[in-house]
This record gives sequence, structure tokens and C-alpha cells, in this order.
Amino acid sequence: MFRLTHRLSLNRKLYWCAGVLLASSGSAQQLISTSGPGGSVNLFNSDAAILEAQEIRKDLPCTVNVNKPVLGFDLKFHTGYEITIPLKDLAGAENQLTMVFRAVAADRKDEPIYFSQRVAVPAIEENASGPAYVQGAFNVGEGKYHIDWMMRDRAERVCSYFWDIDAELPQRDKQMALDIAANAVKPEDNEPFKQEPPVERQDAPLNVKVVVNFAPQDSASATLHPLDTNALVSILRNISREPRIGKFSIVAFNMQEQRVIYRQEDASQIDFPALGKALNSVNLGTVDLKRLSQKHGDTEFLANLITKEVKDEKEQPDAVIFAGPKVMLDEGLSPDMLKQLSDVKFPVFYMNYNLNPQANPWRDAIGNAVKSLKGVEFTIQKPRDVFFSWADIVGRLVKMKFGKPTTGAVTSFNQQ
Repeated sequence: MFRLTHRLSLNRKLYWCAGVLLASSGSAQQLISTSGPGGSVNLFNSDAAILEAQEIRKDLPCTVNVNKPVLGFDLKFHTGYEITIPLKDLAGAENQLTMVFRAVAADRKDEPIYFSQRVAVPAIEENASGPAYVQGAFNVGEGKYHIDWMMRDRAERVCSYFWDIDAELPQRDKQMALDIAANAVKPEDNEPFKQEPPVERQDAPLNVKVVVNFAPQDSASATLHPLDTNALVSILRNISREPRIGKFSIVAFNMQEQRVIYRQEDASQIDFPALGKALNSVNLGTVDLKRLSQKHGDTEFLANLITKEVKDEKEQPDAVIFAGPKVMLDEGLSPDMLKQLSDVKFPVFYMNYNLNPQANPWRDAIGNAVKSLKGVEFTIQKPRDVFFSWADIVGRLVKMKFGKPTTGAVTSFNQQ
């Protein structure tokens, strides 16, 4: 069994897919060209006819499984499909699968979005058994969409399919500002640390420090899962887009390695590419012998980190915001250490990233420190929690600094 996957890239209103193949294969890319101011699409007549026919064909046997749109922590709806092809139907010399599909929003029927992909298939033995897979993923905004999809091989055998999807927020979440416009179709974003566009900052801006634990949900895990990374980056992006914040200080650390990975001080914009580059140095699969010899090294590291960042003599922010998964220590932070923080004058918040709070309902070490500072803790379990917890935090900050609540402030939830 082998798996062929692809990801989608964007060129204005036209989209293309790049094949990510077996280790022994190269990737094939194709961009469907446009012509004229209306953006007409150049397709082979046979491909266009198949898409227009909207008939299910299986000259090339395949099964299409559709992934319903799901809202991600990046506040975009993620959707796609998985194609299953029996290996026996690909047996023989090297082959090539060419896929073309279009996505049409119900409210923009005159603006179809076209995708294309070529996937090279290696030579396969005649007696091969089992399935091969081709996967595709893309993002959509709120709306209803129709997708027409086809795939052909070099022998002009065709598999075609069509389906409808509906991406809709629950009524209680309608006030959420998604990171993708309604009725929009975009490629899956494979650059989690791309730079944010500049934000026009308001007068009398806030100054915040964000301390993020870039670590997996499972403290014993040897890798930082993309879901965890995307959730933590999403928290930072929501903060970075707030026009009432003028200055940011970012401290990224990893609890397993007991070290600060990245630091950015007093900046007008978070440097996401630099943060991403710094995170490449995290190696959760190895253990420092020096750390093994320290009986309570994790407790000492966290205590020193919290004290340093909250009691920073060089900087007095309007708020310190902790973010990341729970940090459960064998030995808790000492009362003396927590007492040192009693004279802190600014508010402290904790955006606790916890996908399964029922499995671990106990307050962690950072939560205890935030509680001693009379701060507020939020549980980030779902994408909606990122939006609403941040709306609550910024509402509190504006009220504390300027004496009035922010417009459209959201009542807090998931506080502990």
C-alpha cells in the first residue's frame, strides 16, 4: 500500500496542486493558465466536457471520500477528499494521474476556482494488491459549494465525481471573524510561520508580553504535532492582529528542553518567520544528561522563567499573557516564589491550550502562578475558544487602561 498526497497553491483566482509523492518519485506541477480580463480557463476539451457533464465515471476504478468542512484553529474551514485506487488497476509501467477539479460557491457561480495536479505513479507489479491513495485539501469560507472533480491516466481512463459541501458557523459563533472571507476558496496554507501583513495601529496603544510554551499536548511526545503548532501560532496571530496593541514582547520556550527558544522585545510586529526558524532547533527526541542530573530542574526552570518575565525591571507591559499546554510538575512552585509576584500591578492571563480538559481537569503550575497573581485562565479546547477568549482579554485590558469597555466585548467563558 502506498499513499500519494498533494497540496494546493494559489495564483490569484487560479489554483494549482503540487504532487508530494513516494520518496523515490519526483513531484509534478501544473498551473492552469488564464487568458483575458475575465480570467477564462484553458482546459482540454475532453476535461471540460467531463466536468460539465457532472456524471460519475469509473473507467479508472476509484472511490472518492469527501471530508466535510471543519473549522481549524487558524479560523479557516478545512475540507478535501481522499481517492482510493486499487493497486491492481495501476499495475504496469510508470503512469501518470492527471486531476482537474473546480469549486464553485453558490453565491459566486460566475467565479469558479480551478485546480490541477499531475501525480507520477511508479512501476507497479502485476500481482500487487491493496489500495493506493491520493489526498487533496483546501480551505473555504462560510458558504455552500459545488465541486466537480475528475482524474485520468495516460490510457485516458477516467474517474469522475461531484459533490456539495456546506461550511457554516453555529448561530452562537456568528460574530467570529474568520481568517477567510465568505464564499472564498483558497489553498491549504503550508507556511504556518509566514509573516502577517502590517496592521494599522490605533492611538494610545497597549503594550503586551506573550510567553508561549511551544510543546505538544502529550509531555512525553518526541514531536511537536502540527495541530499543536497551528493552535499556538493561531493564538499569537489573533493577538498580533489586534489594532489596539502597539508593542509586543514575545518569549517562546519549550518545557521539555527547559530553555527559551526565541525572544523578541518591544516590537511593533511579531516576527513569525524568525519564530518558526527558532522552533526548528527544538529536538524533543533527545534528553540532556545535565537535565537528568537535576532532580527538580523543571520546577526551577519554570519558576525562574515566570519570575523573570513577570518581574522584568526593564519592561512594564500592560499585561502578560501565558499560552500553551498544561505543565504538570512533580514538585509545584514554592509559596515563596509565588509571594515574590504579589506586588505585580498589571493583569496576567493564561490561554491554556487543552484539547481534552476532562482527562486532566487539575490546575497546572502556570495556572497556579496566574491564580496567585489574581489573573484569569481560559481553556483553549476548540477554535472558537481562541476568538472568544482573546475578545474577553482585550476587552478587560481596554477597560483597565482607558476606563471603558471595548466595543463588542464578549463575555468570558471557560475560566477556571
